[in-house]
Amino acid sequence: MSPEEITSMLKQVRRGKLSVEGAVERLRTMPYEDLGYAKIDHHRSLRQGFPEVILARGKDPSQVEGIVRHMLRNRHNILVTRGDRNLYELLRPLDPKVEFHALSGAISIRRERKIRGKGKILVVCAGTSDIPVAEEALVTADTMGNHAESLYDVGVAGIHRLLGESHHLREARVIICVAGMEGALPSVVAGMVGVPVIAVPSSVGYGASFRGLAALLGMLNSCSPNVCVVNIDNGFGAGYLASVMNRL
Repeated sequence: MSPEEITSMLKQVRRGKLSVEGAVERLRTMPYEDLGYAKIDHHRSLRQGFPEVILARGKDPSQVEGIVRHMLRNRHNILVTRGDRNLYELLRPLDPKVEFHALSGAISIRRERKIRGKGKILVVCAGTSDIPVAEEALVTADTMGNHAESLYDVGVAGIHRLLGESHHLREARVIICVAGMEGALPSVVAGMVGVPVIAVPSSVGYGASFRGLAALLGMLNSCSPNVCVVNIDNGFGAGYLASVMNRL
C-alpha cells in the first residue's frame, strides 16, 4: 500500500465510510501476503515509493496470475517483466487496463497516471536491435510515474544522428543509454550533458562481444564520470533507478 492509500483509508474510517474492522482486514496482509509460492511485499510502496515488480521468467504462468490477482486489491500500478503474449492473454481478464508491450515482453496495468518524477527521462539506444531492452526501460519509467521519451538508433557508427538530436539530451533530467557491440554510446552521451546517464549494456553483437560482456566492461571503464552501469540487458533496472533519481 502507498502512503496515499493508507491516508485515504484512515480518512474513510474517520468519516465513518469504512469500519474499523474493515480497515483492520485491509491491513491484515501487511507487510506481506504469503501465497505459498510467493510472499507479496505489499509494504514496498510505503518503504520505497514503488510497488513490487513481477519477473515472469522462471515462474509458472498460473503463479504470475495469482500474484497479480492479489496485488490488484491495492490501487497502485502493476508491472510484469519478461512476459509474453500467452501470459498477457491469461492476465487480460483480471483488469481492463492490462497492456502488453510486445517489443520488451512487459505487461503493465496503469491504474493511475499521476506524474511523480520532477523531469523527463530520456531513453536512448544505439541501434534498432537494442530497442527491446530500451523499451523495457521506457515502460518501467512510464509505469512508475515519469514523463519518459525515447531516442532510438543514434549509435556512434553514425554519430551525426545523435548530434542532430542533441536538444533532446539537454531537455532530460536523467538519461538511460542502451548499447551493445563495444558499448561506446553512453560515454559520448554523458560527455554532452550534466545529468546522470545510466548505461545499459545489451547482448547485441558478434563473437568477441561475448553477449554483452564487452559492452559491460567498456561502460564500467567509461571516462565520463556521470555514467553509472547496470547489468547486461537490464532495462528494468535502468528504468527503476532512473525513476528513483527523478524523484530526488
